[in-house]
Amino acid sequence: MYYYKFRVYYDEIEDFVRDIEILASDNFESFHKILYSSIGLTGNELAVISICDAKWNKQKEFTLMDMQDDVEEQEAEYEDSDNFSTRSNLPKFVMADSIIRDFIVDPHQHLMYEYDFLNPKVFYIELLKTLTTEDGSDFPRCTFKEKELPKKVKPLKDPDDNYMEDILKEEEDFDDDFGDFEDGYNIEDQMGMDQIDGFNEF
Repeated sequence: MYYYKFRVYYDEIEDFVRDIEILASDNFESFHKILYSSIGLTGNELAVISICDAKWNKQKEFTLMDMQDDVEEQEAEYEDSDNFSTRSNLPKFVMADSIIRDFIVDPHQHLMYEYDFLNPKVFYIELLKTLTTEDGSDFPRCTFKEKELPKKVKPLKDPDDNYMEDILKEEEDFDDDFGDFEDGYNIEDQMGMDQIDGFNEF
């Protein structure tokens, strides 16, 4: 039995690296789980793993659920000048039903891991080695980590919480400019009005 050693990169963070080892007989759902757990993601969002060519053009996609929609499977085609191309008619497979070794065709196979489509994060994966397993080894596993994803900092106060404070502040500013109407008519306000031409004619 043999396993694959993959290296994971993330362009948004310099020197971000994960080394993942997984059995060739395992499926892409297991690959997805070790990826998000070792990277530091929650695993609560949708994700896609893509098999890519040497120029990172996607060839096949592996999703958590069936998204084929009965479309006739077509092999993706790209021009020589294409970089990071994508096609809507890519062949799609369900992760849990897809064995990794059935789709690895290159000794340095490139893959792409896309996580959370609303706040997308894209990780680039390269096959480093194919090795023979040893008895008692546990797979899948992360054997090397470098750098971490930044943790989300929750705001101390929701901006909406300031709504009533802003309304009260506006009322205070209004009172400062025109007097407090609840305390009755302010004669000092009249003194300013008398200076306006024609005010006393009404």
